[in-house]
Amino acid sequence: MTTAATPKRIHAFLGVNRLKDGVLTPVLDSTVQGLIASASIYNRLPVDLNTYQQAVTAFEGSIPAALDGSKTAIAQKKKLRDSAIKMYIQNAHYVEAACNDELATFLLSGFQAVSITRNLAPPASESIRKVEQGANSGQLAATLMRYPGATSYDLRWAPVPPGGIPSAWTSQTVIGIRTATAISGLTPGTVYAFQARALTRAGLTDWSDSVTRMCT
Repeated sequence: MTTAATPKRIHAFLGVNRLKDGVLTPVLDSTVQGLIASASIYNRLPVDLNTYQQAVTAFEGSIPAALDGSKTAIAQKKKLRDSAIKMYIQNAHYVEAACNDELATFLLSGFQAVSITRNLAPPASESIRKVEQGANSGQLAATLMRYPGATSYDLRWAPVPPGGIPSAWTSQTVIGIRTATAISGLTPGTVYAFQARALTRAGLTDWSDSVTRMCT
């Protein structure tokens, strides 16, 4: 008797408080655009679209005035930023619950999925052990799984668009997998999908399932 696998729980990226304004704004904009495009799916938002969009627009509009160092302008920007983030988190929790743990449906919302990493956590896929933040902004590090008889590996990555289907892949050959492979030059605030395959005497294996991670 075959038992259906339990879907992995999808978690939205909630660490927006630590993002700088220049990184936060595209993250917020992505959710506004995604929620507008998927309004038929996410039609019971705790913070309605108009209110949320206005909050994001107000925050982004307050950024230039705060650049001159005015305490009043800085305080106003912080107030509007905190308000937009609070609404972001409320809607993120709703999207988590409403997507039925279907990644493609979740990504339509414009929110970004993150993996929950714990000690002794299982591999992220059959070919990728984990994808972590790199040492610098705009960098991610992928650790691959060993494949029997492999002489080398191909690692590829691509930004995940609001529709959830990556297309602009960049590839790199990986020889040693004991240490993570660092990928630099990525765009902070963007979710990337990673896939890997192995080269053996019999040829190349299929590409693995995608592992997604947001770059900060």
